[in-house]
Amino acid sequence: MVQNNSDSEEFPVLKEKTTLYIKDTFLDGRPSAILIDDTGSIAALGEDAKQRKNEAEYIIDGSSTLAIPGLVNMHTHAAMTLLRGYADDMHLQEWLTEKIWPMEAHLLPEDIYWGTKLACLEMIQTGTIAFNDMYFYSDMAVQAVDEAGLKAVLSHAIITFGDEDKMEKEIKGTESLVSVVQSKNNPRIRASVAPHAPYTVPPEHLEWCAEYSREHDLMLHIHLSETEHEVLEVLEKYQKSPTQLLDETGCLHENTVLAHCCWLNKDECRLIGERGSHVAHNPVSNMKLATNRAMPYHWLQEAGVNVGLATDGCSSNNSLDMLEEMKAATLLQKFYWNQDTLLPADEALHMATAAGAKALRFGTGKIETGAPADIVLLSLNHPSMIPMHNPLSNIVYAANGGMVKTVLCNGRILMKDKIIPGEDNVLEMATKCVADLLSRAAENGIKS
Repeated sequence: MVQNNSDSEEFPVLKEKTTLYIKDTFLDGRPSAILIDDTGSIAALGEDAKQRKNEAEYIIDGSSTLAIPGLVNMHTHAAMTLLRGYADDMHLQEWLTEKIWPMEAHLLPEDIYWGTKLACLEMIQTGTIAFNDMYFYSDMAVQAVDEAGLKAVLSHAIITFGDEDKMEKEIKGTESLVSVVQSKNNPRIRASVAPHAPYTVPPEHLEWCAEYSREHDLMLHIHLSETEHEVLEVLEKYQKSPTQLLDETGCLHENTVLAHCCWLNKDECRLIGERGSHVAHNPVSNMKLATNRAMPYHWLQEAGVNVGLATDGCSSNNSLDMLEEMKAATLLQKFYWNQDTLLPADEALHMATAAGAKALRFGTGKIETGAPADIVLLSLNHPSMIPMHNPLSNIVYAANGGMVKTVLCNGRILMKDKIIPGEDNVLEMATKCVADLLSRAAENGIKS
């Protein structure tokens, strides 16, 4: 029996497998409807969905909304929400060594849990349904993501600087995370191997990461050529580029996600394309930290590389709003490379949806029959969304996360009419964690 849905402020309490019908939304600029089956997949669209609407147990009113695929954030440090605004307007290496790393040393597992919960809350509110994360105490992130209902690839960050004892601890941390993820048996959550970067993890340790990722069919997630300084450091130490180093250690393969990639040359782009690795573009973070070069999107595109979009962590962005990130990506590419037609709106949306979903192996990232029902409804009742000459233009150049009204992940409603269950508790606990973190750091001589 169809349950009529009013515009009440109460969040719907539904059984685990509920068939849904989204009525009166716009899809690709045309009035449409979406039917979602009890497996969380899209069963029908448009007229076909309307004819089958009586199959639905719950109706979502999509009036005055535009449906887009759920957004995918290809590179994050989710729990760094707790460090949002803590250290801004600094040189990158000073930012890391003098502020971020010393403060991170005082993080506790509980901080990671609530920091990740806060990140999940922000991502849901701004239309993101999946993310690729690299951080610490990642077993706590597993719990947070499991509860939030999002999709995520989670990893334990490996930083060794060649210290074998440190590497042993990082191996145990990675193996522990993999075990925790496997025990959850949740198809929305997967583990990956995450060596931090070629300048913080030496070749012999990179080789272990490559072998472990292949042996267990895991993604490999790593920062690559974010700054000129690190590229020159690797060249001087190993007489090869960071990309060559990754290739020779086996880290470049079809399940590898490379974050940043600002300082690649054409040959490196071709190599990445040949290996089938994926690249995560982080425009806002790269501009804010003045990496002094935009990721060469056009060279990567020519090489056939799958390029997705990412926000990086909140300590360097300072938000997780992927709608804003799309606009930043297009503007940065056009401005830096002096090409006004580079990275048009349709490609930007592809980067933020289908490209990310492909890299993380979470469906197609499209609203199509048979795909996971990862759907975001954007409100059209906003001045910047009127008129709608071109829906793609409005999505990329005019929209922001504040226009997200309803979010579904695998057919489960995570936010409806801007309501997310438990939001106030997350905000309260995250705020408390920050106060406790600053207090612990102060006791050890670190000033906020």
